[in-house]
Amino acid sequence: MRIFVTGGSSCFAQVLLPMLCAHAGVEGVTAADVRAPRVSHPKLNVIGPDVRVPTLPAVLHGHDALVHLAGTMFPTRMSASDMFDVNVRAVQKLFHAARATTITRFVHVSSAVVYGPSIHANEEARLNPLPGFLYAQHQAQLEHLLAIEMPECVRLRPHVIVGPHAHPMVKRLLSQPFYLRLNEPEPLFQCIHEDDLGLAVILSLESDARGAYNLAAEESFSLREALSTRAWLTAGLRPSLVASASRMAGRVLRWGADPGIVEAMSHPLLINCRRAIAELGWRSHYTAKAALATT
Repeated sequence: MRIFVTGGSSCFAQVLLPMLCAHAGVEGVTAADVRAPRVSHPKLNVIGPDVRVPTLPAVLHGHDALVHLAGTMFPTRMSASDMFDVNVRAVQKLFHAARATTITRFVHVSSAVVYGPSIHANEEARLNPLPGFLYAQHQAQLEHLLAIEMPECVRLRPHVIVGPHAHPMVKRLLSQPFYLRLNEPEPLFQCIHEDDLGLAVILSLESDARGAYNLAAEESFSLREALSTRAWLTAGLRPSLVASASRMAGRVLRWGADPGIVEAMSHPLLINCRRAIAELGWRSHYTAKAALATT
């Protein structure tokens, strides 16, 4: 199998690309991104364009599978229109172009944030992303399009991805002593270790699976509980103060995340992963506590 991967320089790609290259059933992997991946392997071929480049579909020929990782969560780095173009329009065109080539397996790594506030949501639950959380809204829109136009595509919905290669924003969140001070009971969340997500991608490529699959470690935790295992002293801050600080960081430091992320941390998000267990044969090898400890 020859696999084409978008978002080759992303955090999760640092985990997935070596896993794919090490797999005995994989002949070769092509990684596409505006930046070169931080990994190398004899089976790995790197090309430069991102998903908006019109010539990209031409290099899809000769591959058997497409794994889509590319996307952006940072509206401070581009306009909302450009962000929608990257996260939705260009991806829709890419999948249709890929379908017209030798590619027969399609995997899109989406996110559990498409559900919005939820308690034990399964894959049949309505997608209801939080208003103003652009990344979540874009992923929900893209999933709706893929479900209608490409039902054979596997749409993975991982919860927060943690591990040694977690996104810098997740590492910052887990390395500081402040949590949102909210009314009891505090909202609960889940996470998934990057290796377990990589396994889910490989299982999706090897099976006849199609449609959406939730992915997370079974155990849940509050943000305060997650931080208390890493710092001897934690302090609660009002959500309004955290939101203001995030907006200021976006304007001044240019790294600020989508303001909707702060709102998302104010609501519970728990997902049911039974379908992935039953149909993909997937199981989380890391507990939530162990996964967080590796981050």
